[in-house]
Parts: sequence; structure tokens; C-alpha cells
Amino acid sequence: MELRKEDLTRYILPLREGGSLPTLGEAADGFRYVVKMRGAGHGKKALVSELVGGLVAKAFKFRTPELVLVNLDELFGITEPDQEVQELLKKSEGLNLGLHFLDGAATFDPAVNHVDELTASKIVWLDAFLTNVDRTRLNPNMMMWHNELWLIDHGASLYFHHSWRNPEEAALDPFPFISRHALLPYATKLEEADKLMRQAITPRTLEKIVDLIPEEWLTEEDSELTPDMRREGYKQFLVKRLANSDIFTREAIRQRQML
Repeated sequence: MELRKEDLTRYILPLREGGSLPTLGEAADGFRYVVKMRGAGHGKKALVSELVGGLVAKAFKFRTPELVLVNLDELFGITEPDQEVQELLKKSEGLNLGLHFLDGAATFDPAVNHVDELTASKIVWLDAFLTNVDRTRLNPNMMMWHNELWLIDHGASLYFHHSWRNPEEAALDPFPFISRHALLPYATKLEEADKLMRQAITPRTLEKIVDLIPEEWLTEEDSELTPDMRREGYKQFLVKRLANSDIFTREAIRQRQML
């Protein structure tokens, strides 16, 4: 398991959907990427969430855009006239995260696009596992591309790290926010999904994913936590949460019964 690293070579435009103000850019490999920037919103923690969430989803065989580490230098976007965007680009110089741009993709609409009950249950399980609060009916963060369902934007996952309370204690959170999930009404096979998802990934795979987080994203000024301590915290959270998946599975079932 590894990540490619590319230099951003061409600024295209800011993407004003959502609160993090990502940018569309082209890298040295000739491909376009949606660039999530370290200077926006929750900063490097959002990049960690995006990276870990996307790689975990891919490990479960969901379709997700390729994740690439992209380097942003001081000349990228220098012609952008918007002062707010310019300030964001300046604060984001260095290593950021790029998601392969799904050209022509359409936003998934559960009222229009069909998803089978087991797939819906697996996606609900995934987001409860990752504590992803942002796959709601108003903002599904799912796309239809070439008639296939793709999962995007995992930057709101792992919300425990914003306060950095005990990772092992946070791993036992039943995650009541699953009540807002866009696919919860269709997730009739959560118990089956729990069994299949637990069999589909190992603690070792989760640890390898966490090892891919760049060390500079784990550094925080005025914090006593070292990058190694943070990395170990993410591992503890994910491994313990997998071992106790019945907690959030039962909560998802309970929340669905209350719809």
C-alpha cells in the first residue's frame, strides 16, 4: 500500500461548493485533481480524515477517487484575483491532498439513483465506523460516474481528533449522528453488512493505512502530542472500533427503526 506524490503545475479554479474551498488543479502527471488544502477549515486534521477515510473505503472495495499527495508551491494560483483564495493558497504551501477529478460526475440522489439494500447497509456501516458526520440527505457526498456509485469527501471523519480525547474510549462511541445518513432508510441489512465488513479488513490493514499519513500532518504547534503518539492514537481508535463494531451497528439499527 503506497501513495503517489506529484507537484501541482497548473491552477484551474476554486471550487466553492462546501466550506473547505478546495481547488481544481493539474499535476505534473497531466491529471486534474480536487485539492484539499491544509490551510482551510480544520487544516491538517481534515487531510488526515480525508486520507484515512478514503483509503479505508477503498480497502472495503468501494469506488473512491485516487488519492495523491500533491505539493503546492508559492507560484500556484498566483493569478487568482480573489484575496480570500490567495490567502488560503499561501497558508497551504507544502504537502496537500489531491483527489482524482471525476469529470462529468453527477451528485447521487437517493430519490432518483437506485442503490441495493446491502450496498446501502455497507455504506452506512462504513460511515458509522469512521464516525463520518457528513453523508447526509442534504449533502450525500456520493457521485454517479459512468453509471457507478462513487464515495467522495471523507474529511468529516474521525471527529474525535478535534478534541483528541482518549482514542480507545472514543472507539466505543455508538455514533448517534448516523440518524442523518442519506442511505439509512434503505439500509435494511445492517447485521449482514456488519459480518461482511468485519471479514473484509484486518487490523494490520488499518495500521498500514495510518502509517501512510505524512508526518508533517501529525505535527501541531503548542501540543504535547508527538506525531508518533498521534499515529498510535489513530491505530488504537480504528482497531478497537473494528473489534467493537456491534456497538455502532446496533445504534444504526435503532436509529433506522425510529425513522
